Amino acid sequence: MALRPCVVVHYHEISLKGGTRPLFLRQLLRNLETATVDLGPRRIRQLTGRIVLALPDETNADEVTARVTRVFGVANCALGYQVPSQVDAMESAVERVIEGRRFETFRISARRAFKTYPLTSVELNRRLGAFVQRLRPVRVDLHGAELDIHVEVLPAETFVYADRRPGPGGLPVGASGTVAALLSGGIDSPVAAWRMMKRGCRAILVHFHSVPYLPPTSQAKARALAERLTAWQYRARLYLVAFGEIQREIVLTVPAPARVVVYRRMMLRIAEKLARQSGALALVTGESLGQVASQTLANLSRIDEAATMPVLRPLIGMDKLEITAEAERLGTFEISIEPDADCCTLFVPKHPATRMTETEVRAAESRLDVARLIEMGLSSVEMATFEFPVEADGSSPG
Repeated sequence: MALRPCVVVHYHEISLKGGTRPLFLRQLLRNLETATVDLGPRRIRQLTGRIVLALPDETNADEVTARVTRVFGVANCALGYQVPSQVDAMESAVERVIEGRRFETFRISARRAFKTYPLTSVELNRRLGAFVQRLRPVRVDLHGAELDIHVEVLPAETFVYADRRPGPGGLPVGASGTVAALLSGGIDSPVAAWRMMKRGCRAILVHFHSVPYLPPTSQAKARALAERLTAWQYRARLYLVAFGEIQREIVLTVPAPARVVVYRRMMLRIAEKLARQSGALALVTGESLGQVASQTLANLSRIDEAATMPVLRPLIGMDKLEITAEAERLGTFEISIEPDADCCTLFVPKHPATRMTETEVRAAESRLDVARLIEMGLSSVEMATFEFPVEADGSSPG
């Protein structure tokens, strides 16, 4: 019997939605299409409680499955086989699933999506389990089996698979709107942007650099990080903002202890302009409470006052070890720790203020032409675009 390979996709959080569930599912279907578009023909279908990517053969099956595990909204997925809902067809699929595997214990996990099927789930488990034992000298273990064979029975078709792989969970990118994420060359900000993508947001990326006062290494890192993040949202825009001259003017005017807070306020003002031009509804930063002098609660409050749209900080309650571990899982850590010099290291005072008041900030900025500095930053912007998939050498078109 011919077995049709497929990737079976399950979602979790989306299933908890009420009337908006169709919106989230449509976005998930679009993202699955985009994530696998270059891997040859496949048909994507939404079925009850699952999505199935039907493949013509197994040529790119492993790569399709790997791509699906990086699509936000996916709880888990598995490479399996689609067969008619007949026991002999299920047995053929089970035989193919165990082919070439070495295992001593197994279990069959059969589920019926409709209750009028002539065999119950328990009866299917027994029938298919006995079939496996006729093929192999193995035993059933319902609690710690080395191999768990899943059988999902629908009215017209059945899906058989093992090796269920976890997805990232969350919500499909694009379902929750757009945010503007400030992207430094450090460890924290890429993780913050990724976390917002996991909540269904598409992120435009804004990087502040200090060329010509510093070499362009931070721009190169920002591009590399943007490429890595593009694998999770498929398209990205990176805005590169020259900030060195703005910093120089702040240094000439603002008392040293206040400069870091004033820098951050100027960054938010410029990023907000770019956000509004792009239709973004919020700003995102990688700040964590108390991590450095500018990230005390008092200073964060002063920084937020410069923006008129929400400032989201998905890492606010995490410590550096937790953020670093997530960066390593994401694959941005090695890029972030490459040596560079960015605007955060230029003109930074030795003893920055940790608890600035609103009056102190107002006084510090009173002699600055804030509007002119904002326009200076906006006029310097260069934009780079990234599309998924990246090229074989790791680069991305655009």
